[in-house]
Amino acid sequence: MFFSLQGETSRTGLPTVFIRLSGCPLRCRWCDTPYSFQGGETVALGALLARVAEYGAPTVCVTGGEPLAQKNCLPLLTALCDAGYSVSLETSGVLDIGKVDPRVSRIVDIKPPASGEAARNRWENIAHLTPHDEIKFVLADRADYEWAREIIQARSLARVCPILFSPVQGELPPAQLADWILADRLPVRLQVQLHKVLWGNAPGK
Repeated sequence: MFFSLQGETSRTGLPTVFIRLSGCPLRCRWCDTPYSFQGGETVALGALLARVAEYGAPTVCVTGGEPLAQKNCLPLLTALCDAGYSVSLETSGVLDIGKVDPRVSRIVDIKPPASGEAARNRWENIAHLTPHDEIKFVLADRADYEWAREIIQARSLARVCPILFSPVQGELPPAQLADWILADRLPVRLQVQLHKVLWGNAPGK
């Protein structure tokens, strides 16, 4: 658990309590949190909520790894909502999001080819999304961009919820991605990872 500014999504810049659950069934080529694959500590739900309250912030993000791989992620999300927090969930998009508390803003990845995990996208999740949620594409190159552009059109994603495009750090210059978005007039939001702009790749930031 750590306290930082939200670096991504429409909540960028908000002081946020992050709960990073360990474990992930994926191995995306460009993953920037491999330290979350294992380790961590087991914490009772009541104790976890008490630790969140100590930060005195209204916004909480449950992330990973892949948080939904933890069997108690769903009750944690509901408990946070019941406690009055504004809660977001960052998920890989390969596990079922249908049972997530509807008060949670679900940030769902769609994995492009360069991730190495595109075959595992759970397309059924799109049917569960509402305007309260967001879809995120992390893109490594022009091929990823064109693939994402085609997915947005073929599945009418702009009608579903906000769409985020994020460049892979060190592989796709943000300005290049911005130029492509403008040239195609895509209905997406470009995001750079604010926490990395501020603090680099330091864990817990």
